[in-house]
Amino acid sequence: MSFNERPTDGDELTEVELEALHEVELGLEWLQRAQGYLIEFHHATGHGMDHLALAESRLREAGHDELADDVRDNLLPHGVVDDDRWSYDVLEDFQATMLAEATVLERRVRRELADGRRHVTERRQERRWKTRADVDADG
Repeated sequence: MSFNERPTDGDELTEVELEALHEVELGLEWLQRAQGYLIEFHHATGHGMDHLALAESRLREAGHDELADDVRDNLLPHGVVDDDRWSYDVLEDFQATMLAEATVLERRVRRELADGRRHVTERRQERRWKTRADVDADG
C-alpha cells in the first residue's frame, strides 16, 4: 500500500468529519497568513518610524526645533494601538494566543480524526484525479 492509499486518507471519515477537518486546516492556514500580514505591518511600522526619526533630525538641522520635538515627544514613543502597545506587541500577542490556540486545535482535530495526517481532503482529491486519469488513459 502506497503513502497515498493509506486508509487515513479520508475514506474512513464521514463527509461531515472530512469537511470539519478541512475547515479547521483552512482556518489555521488563514491565521498563518494573518501572522504574515502582522509581520509586514510590524516591519512597515518600523520603517515608518525610522523615517520619522530621520525627519526629526532633519527638522532640527533646519532650525525647526518645535516640529522636531513634536516628532520626538509625540510620534516616536507612541504605540500603534495605544500609548503602550507597539507593533511587535500585537504580533507577539497574536502568536501567543489566537495562532497558538488554533495550532493546538488543528493538531488535535487531525490526531483524533485522521491519525495526525495533514491535508486529508487534498490527498483524497489527488487520489480521485489520479484514478480518473488512469481510467481515462486505459479506456
